Amino acid sequence: MGRIDTIFEELRGANRKALMPFVCAGHPRPDSLAEILLSLQDAGASVVEVGFPFSDPIADGPIIAAAMHKAIQAGCTPGQVLDQISSVRERLRIGLVAMVSISIMQRLTSGSGPSEVVMRYRDAGIDGFIFPDLPLEESDSWRAAAAEAGLSCTFLISPTTPPDRAAKIAQASSGFLYLLARSGITGERSEMPDLSGRIAQLRQVSKLPIAVGFGISTPEHVRHVVQTADAAIVGSALVRRVSDASPDQSPAQVAGDFCRQLAAGLA
Repeated sequence: MGRIDTIFEELRGANRKALMPFVCAGHPRPDSLAEILLSLQDAGASVVEVGFPFSDPIADGPIIAAAMHKAIQAGCTPGQVLDQISSVRERLRIGLVAMVSISIMQRLTSGSGPSEVVMRYRDAGIDGFIFPDLPLEESDSWRAAAAEAGLSCTFLISPTTPPDRAAKIAQASSGFLYLLARSGITGERSEMPDLSGRIAQLRQVSKLPIAVGFGISTPEHVRHVVQTADAAIVGSALVRRVSDASPDQSPAQVAGDFCRQLAAGLA
């Protein structure tokens, strides 16, 4: 089993749920990722989604899109992100999932096919992938490369995805299922919808853990989600707090403090 599988199996055995923060690599500074990952681990995260900056992010709202653009303007590259992950991987127990555009992955293949670039990510310390802009029908070679490397490969399921299509996505995914709490783009919301029916449907077609994201921003949201799901994903709310931190505040401490607040919702 890969690290993502092991983490969720151990959590399930202990009757616990997971907090999965999302961070934008290269933000707020090009060199801040390693310390932020360590801080999130100490604050109770089980898996962290690492967003690789992309000029045209898919489904990301203004907060994450702005963070990615700033990271790109500061010179952040996929290679730098992988170097930072590699520098701290031995100190991390948490899982790391790359949220990365398939365009970035394709540019790195240099005509060699998916396996070489997937192995590069694995060797740096990545445990799985989310390809938000990769159509399921075009994913065979990438899913095979991830499986060969022992990494998870997860696709998004939206509230409007028809049940038969959702079942195909669930069966093609590995590691965990990513269920969007709402359609549209990422961003903070005041209320969380009732997802119990959708989650029950997915449980019938897959044994994978179910993680819910899009709009989760408070401990109460986390508590609501993990009543039926296995994990809560928090992105925009965390990125906003890091973006709004004053110059004299440590981005890692700001991220850790907020993650610790959110983790209270797992109790």
